[in-house]
Parts: sequence; structure tokens; C-alpha cells
Amino acid sequence: MKTETCVFSGAKIYPGKGKRYVRLDGRVYNFINNKCSSLFMQRKNPRKISWTVLFRRKAKKGTQMDEKSRKKTRKAVKSDRAIGGLTREALMAKRNETSEIRKARRDHISKEKKDKIQAAKVAKKTNRGIKNTIPVAKNNKGKQNIRTGGLR
Repeated sequence: MKTETCVFSGAKIYPGKGKRYVRLDGRVYNFINNKCSSLFMQRKNPRKISWTVLFRRKAKKGTQMDEKSRKKTRKAVKSDRAIGGLTREALMAKRNETSEIRKARRDHISKEKKDKIQAAKVAKKTNRGIKNTIPVAKNNKGKQNIRTGGLR
């Protein structure tokens, strides 16, 4: 359904309603009623007539529906948060450290791992000749009659 707008009041004109005025220069004006056409012919300014859409727009008179439907927009605030197990301070320290410090830390960690592996090898060699001296208790009862499944 095609609607038009009133040239004077700014209201919607539905099919079968309103009237048209064609000026000598060929310009077509649509009016919703005789009141609007009369005021237009008298050269009244629609911005000064309080019930027109133009006046309400100029005076910033919105409907209550417009105010309710207007969404409140939130501005995104950028914030640095902790990631995983690292705190924000630890993240900042890690970000600001130099490549020499990183390399030194890597070397230190790899040396610790190598030392640990070496210690494990030495411990394994020393334990190879010694057998467990703690006796293991054996179950001397034998097999008990355990009834399993089936109908009786």
C-alpha cells in the first residue's frame, strides 16, 4: 500500500484520502484535508503552526514512544585483563622485557632440565645393583569358592 505525505502537515496520506493541488508550473501538492490546503493557500508557515510535523521537529517535541524506543549505546572501554594464570602485572613485565633477558631465562630453564635428567640417570645406575630388601607378603589362602553368574 503506497502512502504519500502531506506537504503542509507532514502526515501520512493513505489511498482514497486527501486531495491534490496542481500549480500552474506543474508542481503537484498533496494535502491530507481541507484545513491543510487552506493554510497552504494562505501562505502560512507550517513551522509556526504547533500541530504540524515540521513544528514538532523544529521544537524537538518527540513522542514518548520515540524516547522509549531509542537505544542507549554503550561505549566500549578498553581494558587489560589477566590471561590464564598470569596477572596483569606479570603480563606487562613479560611484554616489556628485552630479548637478552628472555634468552637468559630460556638457557637457565634448559640447564635445570638437563641437570634433573642427569641426576635421574645417576640415581638409576646406583639403584641397579640393589634389589628390594622388603619382602612381599604372599596370599596363602588359595582360591576361595566364588560363585559367579548363572541361575541356581
